Amino acid sequence: MNNITPTILITNDDGITAPGIKALVDAMSGLGNIVVVAPDSPQSGMGHAITIGEPLRLNKVNNLFEGIEAWQCSGTPVDCVKLAREKILKRKPDLCVSGINHGSNHSINIIYSGTMSAAMEAAIEGIPSIGFSLLDYKYDADFTLSKIIATQMAGLVLNEALPPHALFNVNIPNIKPEQCKGVRICRQAHAKWEESFDHRTDPSGKDYYWMVGKFVNLDDGTETDVEALQENYVSVVPVQFDLTHHALRKELSQKWTNIFDLKNHKL
Repeated sequence: MNNITPTILITNDDGITAPGIKALVDAMSGLGNIVVVAPDSPQSGMGHAITIGEPLRLNKVNNLFEGIEAWQCSGTPVDCVKLAREKILKRKPDLCVSGINHGSNHSINIIYSGTMSAAMEAAIEGIPSIGFSLLDYKYDADFTLSKIIATQMAGLVLNEALPPHALFNVNIPNIKPEQCKGVRICRQAHAKWEESFDHRTDPSGKDYYWMVGKFVNLDDGTETDVEALQENYVSVVPVQFDLTHHALRKELSQKWTNIFDLKNHKL
């Protein structure tokens, strides 16, 4: 790092009043100049959604985080990052941190996560980014271990010469600091949700459906985020937003390139 004090953008998907974002502000204090831009209401499960076709509201919030500039946005977590970069920050921040999410974002959950999509949006813009999640959905969750990990992880990212678009998915087990065995650099587990839709009837007699389901880990390999968390380790997964299946692309470029007949095909 140079002698310029780093600027740290903080966001989340649980909303600007969630305890998790207060814990993240506490963890980042002392590391740089903090600016908070977060949704004005919970946006869990929004993934990488953006707001199109309706206005976005952006309002400054006073006295929510002592001595910290904070804004609330009517849009999604990704909207928050876009607006922060375009309308609030005077320069590109040195780090974006998202969370601390109430609940896990390991394995396939990263696809649905507003927490991780906010961090990913920042990474797309070339801002080193980290998403933090605690495996506890309770409003009064204990963020002690999470704050320790967030402070140390942010310090590492600020001071490491990382490749462009560096992005990390960090999940913290719901345990006390003395119970934590350490940190593992992991791969994303092959796991999924097996959903079903419970058919119900509202008081007016109209049908509706409520999604239910269970999480299934299909990965019996090692070095996964799910395995690390089950063994009381913090999982750190380096993430990329290039979704290309490179091995399959290479295989099919040799097999399929000359198969398509565009001249003689009859509709």
